[in-house]
Amino acid sequence: MADGLVFLKITNYLYTTMAKILTTFVVLVTLQLIVVRCTKTATNSTNSYPAVRAAFGDNIDLNNLLNYANQTRPAYITKDNTGGNVITNSKATLGRVLFYDKNLSIDNSISCGSCHKQEFAFSDTAIASKGVSGGVTARHSMRLINSRFATERKFFWDERAATLEQQTTKPIQDHAEMGFSGQNGRPALSNLLSKLQGVTYYNELFKFVYGDMNVTEARMQECLAQFVRSIHSFDSKYDAGRIQVPNDGPPFPNFTQQENTGKQIFITPPVFNATGVRVGGGAGCNGCHNAPEFDIDPNSKNNGIIGRIAGAGIDITATRAPSLRDVMNRTGIENGPLMHTGNLATLQNAIGHYGTITIAVGNNNLDPRLTPNGFGQQLNFNAQEINSLMAFIKTLTGTNVYTDKKWSNPFK
Repeated sequence: MADGLVFLKITNYLYTTMAKILTTFVVLVTLQLIVVRCTKTATNSTNSYPAVRAAFGDNIDLNNLLNYANQTRPAYITKDNTGGNVITNSKATLGRVLFYDKNLSIDNSISCGSCHKQEFAFSDTAIASKGVSGGVTARHSMRLINSRFATERKFFWDERAATLEQQTTKPIQDHAEMGFSGQNGRPALSNLLSKLQGVTYYNELFKFVYGDMNVTEARMQECLAQFVRSIHSFDSKYDAGRIQVPNDGPPFPNFTQQENTGKQIFITPPVFNATGVRVGGGAGCNGCHNAPEFDIDPNSKNNGIIGRIAGAGIDITATRAPSLRDVMNRTGIENGPLMHTGNLATLQNAIGHYGTITIAVGNNNLDPRLTPNGFGQQLNFNAQEINSLMAFIKTLTGTNVYTDKKWSNPFK
């Protein structure tokens, strides 16, 4: 009986010991598998996109995407023409590459970023931007800042593109700009799609974004539009003041007296006499460039500038304009000439244009807000009003948009 109890105790002890050994073994094996898996994952994370790494270095890290989708914006900014193409970090990243890639031109010399330069608020200081094979743009390159934050959904100066998505591939197919026109022996857009299909970093990027490597025009449009819509500028002196007040009417605490005076001139409608001469009120700029987005009213017609950069005749179809934000840079220099013709070199020139509107022969598309009682408006600005208005418009200039990496050229 005693021998049996001893045997039973020994058996239980051996069973318990073996169970502990087995458990320890299982734990060790599991830990080793986890370590191996983590090591493989880390290795794969580093080596998953060798072509992207080779092309862009640290400028693009698909494992650590820059923030395009969740940027902050002031609560008073409510206009948004995004539609169904909601910004994602992955698609905007691919859009950034497409925007700056000279492969999108027939001779690898021009990109979207060649005409829309970050240092000039995504515009150009040239009146007409250079295209392929000596070609030039027919109109001045429009600033792209805050394109998303507008009531207007159409794009180009003449609004020929119904959406930003449609607009993005038109310059690529323009014979003078990027050249894939399919005209006069030149390749068509289908040739570009095949070309990009053979670029290894696009194989990786499209697979990363869409799950396969297929390059299509619709995908290019989607990604380019997301990148352009991501370009925000809301860190201006105006924004620092606007956030402190309920609307644009009251004086901004951070403004100088001159800037506040300019703001009132900007937002206050003018009072005209029977022959279109201002006898009171302000300049009424806000009627077409509505604060706080300062986007163009979609119902606007042309502003009386009906020339062309080159060629004879008139152009009465230029009815769209960019936001007035970042007309000037932080040093007070214009981010390129103004209007679709680029014929106005300075902000003061532009204010002077609106001061005296001429109803030109053949211009049957002039905005009626510029022709009170059927006469071209005469605002009769004095020097103090002009200087105040300029001081206010300068407050619309931001800082970050000119240097933020996420909008910069990833090829540099």
